[in-house]
Amino acid sequence: MSRRLIFITLSLVSLFVLASPVQAQSPAKSPLDEYKPVTIPGSHKRALTSTNTKRDYDIYIRLPTTTPQNANKKYPVLYVLDGQWDFKLLDSVYGGLYYDKYVPEMIIIGITYSGTDPNYDLLRSYDYTPVAETNRPGTGDGPKFLAFLKNELFPMIEKNYPADDSKRVLMGSSLGGLFTIYTMLTEPSLFFGYVAASPAANYGKRFLFTQESEYAAKRKDLPVKLFVSVGEVENLAGPVKELAAVIKSRRYEKLQFESRVIEGERHAGNKPEAFNRGLRFVFQK
Repeated sequence: MSRRLIFITLSLVSLFVLASPVQAQSPAKSPLDEYKPVTIPGSHKRALTSTNTKRDYDIYIRLPTTTPQNANKKYPVLYVLDGQWDFKLLDSVYGGLYYDKYVPEMIIIGITYSGTDPNYDLLRSYDYTPVAETNRPGTGDGPKFLAFLKNELFPMIEKNYPADDSKRVLMGSSLGGLFTIYTMLTEPSLFFGYVAASPAANYGKRFLFTQESEYAAKRKDLPVKLFVSVGEVENLAGPVKELAAVIKSRRYEKLQFESRVIEGERHAGNKPEAFNRGLRFVFQK
């Protein structure tokens, strides 16, 4: 076969290949693709950008699942810090307590951060700390985060949902517990109930002890319900028990206070019981 003929043959083969339809390769399907994700009934998510903190938040919202006979009915609202971890936990804790008639129906709000793979540990260390620590750059935005709650989140929730603004509860653990008590001592009337699990009482050169002392020098009343807990064998056990003893010793007028050491538990493992006991205490008659 001549070189010219070989060239013509190869050219025709190339044209045939290029003209042939390409069969698109579909991505391989996982056996799990046919199943739907598990969701929390009665819940949804909204996005909110704060002008105070300059951060983007995801707001998880769980509404009461029954239809009220009174269209004007308002519900207590539980605001849960670290929603990325504790919103799901509170859905279960609340469900059991409501079934056993320890708490009323309520709206649950979980506060967390937006974006792809947000650094929760870093972001919460900014928002939940009332003062900065020099070895932790970016901390100390607690006052800005409190302004976000007051001026941006509350109005959004109370405009769009049947929320009772006289029955707000704030709940947080660790740095979230630090922010919870900081908020109570800064503006107690914002919430009627405060639940602080393992509050970071040593943070900021024992800031909470200083803040509480300054509050006691100005006021003799603390008209809220406060529940404080800590795990029996965690590092914060000593400081938290000391802080609870100081608050109890003040004998604040109108304060309803309970503290509890969760037997055998450490820093994170005490949360289910702490949240359970805290909600029961806040809503008990």
